Amino acid sequence: MVFLKKISNVGSLQSFQILRFSTFLLISVIFTRSPLSVADIGYYELSLFIASAVSFFWVNGLIQSLLPLYNSNKTFRVEAVNRKSKSPELFNAFLLLSAFSLAAFIFCILFQRAFHVFEGVKDITFMNLIFVYILISNPGHLIEYIYLLKNKPAQLVLYGFTTFAVQLVIVALPVVLGYPVELAIWGLIVISVIRLFWLAVLLKRHAKFMFSPGFIKEHISLGLPLILSSLLSGSAQYIDGIIISASYDAAGFALFRFGAKEFPLVILMANGLSNAMLPEFSARDKIGEALSTIKRKSARLMHILFPLSILLLFFSKVIYINLFSIDFSRSADVFMVYLLLIISRLIFPQTILIGLKKTRVVLAASIVEIILNVSLSLYLTQFYGIVGVAVATAIVFLVEKIVLAGYNFFKLKIKPQEYIPLGWYFFYSFLIVLIFILIDQRIISFY
Repeated sequence: MVFLKKISNVGSLQSFQILRFSTFLLISVIFTRSPLSVADIGYYELSLFIASAVSFFWVNGLIQSLLPLYNSNKTFRVEAVNRKSKSPELFNAFLLLSAFSLAAFIFCILFQRAFHVFEGVKDITFMNLIFVYILISNPGHLIEYIYLLKNKPAQLVLYGFTTFAVQLVIVALPVVLGYPVELAIWGLIVISVIRLFWLAVLLKRHAKFMFSPGFIKEHISLGLPLILSSLLSGSAQYIDGIIISASYDAAGFALFRFGAKEFPLVILMANGLSNAMLPEFSARDKIGEALSTIKRKSARLMHILFPLSILLLFFSKVIYINLFSIDFSRSADVFMVYLLLIISRLIFPQTILIGLKKTRVVLAASIVEIILNVSLSLYLTQFYGIVGVAVATAIVFLVEKIVLAGYNFFKLKIKPQEYIPLGWYFFYSFLIVLIFILIDQRIISFY
């Protein structure tokens, strides 16, 4: 209870993201120790992959664009001034999320055969359940951001603990008891229905039920560049996979895929901080305070996540060799490069741009990123093999952040030192790169 009383909006959203990730991870671990066959587990994981692939980009884009619009938009100027009033923004955001969910559902039904490009999809007997899950699960993402916008961090954490505890039970328990994996998908549908009911309760409390084509148009206008940006950024991993598969056999592809994983805690904590800070840029007179907050909280993340990433660098080889086999030593090399992505993840020029509604700049940077990524990956694979693709990704992600920071500096007159703790950032970045080089050159070794 003391923790809940002291937790901030940023901390609550980060905690919620960790709870979500941990629940899905724990369910996967439980499945590996259940009566399910490897194939059945594969069907479940593939189902989640498909559900995420057809929705992650527009959910991210719509949510991120809602946050700066909530207190500052052209449509509801009077209502947006008073944060305690019921919000028509929330109701219209719900309508928009629901409309996109319906569109994704219809797309999946009409083009179901398109998913057969993924090996094993033809053997899944419950594809229609997956499509239903896509339809009803995505509007529920609005719940955590209602808590965020209404400044209720303790309630957000309590909601996270409750909803993910229930999800763990109703998804994993039937499988543990020997029922088929189809019951796990039913469990996901049931928890999604429960979340929809709770979303209805929150909307009744906090939303003004007033349909506004004007706000929806404003929301889409701001969100479309972010949707496209998320789609481009998310497609990078698939493009990397295509490049590897074109140059290497199945074994080489497997080695790359096993290693091409970021440190989850870095992504979750960084995304949580970025999204939680977006509403803070709605008031022009408080931008300086928002920049100081990002600087302070990103420094705190650096003190935690850089040391953890460095520790993982030391033991990556040991972990991969013992967790898999000596054959996956090359995968550990790829993973070590992906650990360097922390250098780009823990600076937040994009948060400022999205918060100030400069979403087209973010889209332009994503387009440049994808072009550079493909070009550099093709070039570096000639010299470093599968690790070259990972190196290209690390370089391009950092270049993108530098470009965005440059825009902030030259166009918006916002200096990097206003929102980046430059001293600590350069120290930790230099340290992790130095240790990476020493390990890569076998000057130091823990295996």
